[in-house]
Amino acid sequence: MSVTIGTPLQSSAYKVLLLGSGELGKEVVISLQRLGVEVHAADRYDHAPAMQVAHFSHTLNMADPEALKALISQVKPHLIVPEIEAIATQVLVEIEEQKIATVIPSAKAVNLTMNREGIRRLAAEELGLPTSAYRFSNTLEAFRAACDDIGYPNFVKPVMSSSGKGQSRVKSFDEVDAAWEYAQTGGRVNQGTVIVESQIDFDFEITLLTVRAKNAETGEIETSFCDPIGHRQDSGDYVESWQPQLMTALALEEAKRIANKVTIALGGCGIFGVELFVKGDKVWFSEVSPRPHDTGLVTLASQFQSEFELHARAILGLPVNTARHSTAASAVIYAGVDDTNLSFTGLNLALANPDTDLRLFGKPEGFKRRRMGVATARAETTDHARELAQHAAQQVSVQQN
Repeated sequence: MSVTIGTPLQSSAYKVLLLGSGELGKEVVISLQRLGVEVHAADRYDHAPAMQVAHFSHTLNMADPEALKALISQVKPHLIVPEIEAIATQVLVEIEEQKIATVIPSAKAVNLTMNREGIRRLAAEELGLPTSAYRFSNTLEAFRAACDDIGYPNFVKPVMSSSGKGQSRVKSFDEVDAAWEYAQTGGRVNQGTVIVESQIDFDFEITLLTVRAKNAETGEIETSFCDPIGHRQDSGDYVESWQPQLMTALALEEAKRIANKVTIALGGCGIFGVELFVKGDKVWFSEVSPRPHDTGLVTLASQFQSEFELHARAILGLPVNTARHSTAASAVIYAGVDDTNLSFTGLNLALANPDTDLRLFGKPEGFKRRRMGVATARAETTDHARELAQHAAQQVSVQQN
């Protein structure tokens, strides 16, 4: 079957509605526009990064079912592409059931992965995948008992959050109440439920970008994998990533088995960021995002098709190529201040090395730990690429005006 794309802003336009317009969505919009798609970008605040490059922008509370229904009715998109968790997912389930639009990768996937409880129960209890020990709690009393049951140290996370918000490492019972309070205030949506996870003794953690896309000749959905991405986190938030992460052949085979099993269960087409813990030949499932992953920003420097181009192609029914052409790394640039109208200096110094590059996201407001950009670098080894990326990121100075 031939894939047809119309002309943006005309009656033949093929429309995509992006729900969430952060830096990852911005790159997806650019990739979609290069393929002739009309893009509508939505978020809870004006001038979000993806809004700055989309054909149309819409500001609303996407967790409000009526507001979301009204937007979908107004835009009449062919595809709805969620980029964040805080969305009225039941509306997307209804939209898909009524065949009004296709939800990427599927309403089931978005609904299950919007909170950690749904995806953890799917992975561990239905699919039988190896995970850390875990308990869910929705009261302080139950939470205290869960922490004692799991043991110390453990990790506490709101069932609905991202970028490390509300997450903490609890080393003893004395820290339990503070962890509960932080989880209640730090999540994207305060649902009252948290997950307590045991600490796994792992060597490193990876993101295995997994792509489900249609075969150009048969139309059948096939799964392919990018080379594993290693990453370092600080308080649950990605700080740097590199590709490839070296691992044993047995561990890579197991990682692909786990990623394949969970993405098949979620269904649909697109890219999935599957997070895994690795120790020797052993692999544990951690989380999965049914969309491009922040650690995958490194693919802007390492792959023939970045994770954003792969996502755009896959959701449009086009062939994909996950091949890597370079060893590369990425390093985050933080605002370092709580302010608006910021300026970025030192860009010439950051780009002095021909193998480095920058992406400044254009966020209208900065916070001390808010990602405002990323530096990427290519080199012969991951260690050298990491050094170059970190050096480039350090050259960028964020200033208040």
